[in-house]
Amino acid sequence: MKRWHLALLAALFVGGGAAAALNRSRPGAVHAGTARPVRARADARAPSGVRIRVEVLNATHTPGLARRATFYLRDRGFDVVESGNARDLRDSTLIIDRTAHPAWATLVANAMDGAPVVAHPDSSRYLDVSVLVGRNWHPPPEPFYP
Repeated sequence: MKRWHLALLAALFVGGGAAAALNRSRPGAVHAGTARPVRARADARAPSGVRIRVEVLNATHTPGLARRATFYLRDRGFDVVESGNARDLRDSTLIIDRTAHPAWATLVANAMDGAPVVAHPDSSRYLDVSVLVGRNWHPPPEPFYP
């Protein structure tokens, strides 16, 4: 009976190692503890001639993340008019549509690696979209060209 248990344990150990090796070899696989670079979609740019005003707030303890996201979005044609720190911390990035232009919020969400979008119109703000940058967003490794 003990041999049977040992054989089962060995099979599970080998099978788990093989599954982990296959996962590591898969292109684009995300592994625990590793940073995943931003993969913006090709259409994740502000349309020519359209001014989309964006607020970027760092919702993490990582210093400078709002600034990096600001440069990243400006590289893609978005007009980041304000940046700073959020009051609450977030694990995932969130896009807030402030002016009932869901297409604009979706463009920003696509640039931020497909972050979820919620509508919360607020006419007292001079902006179209708010970005709460969460811990799951990692800036691209290449330099920005503002």
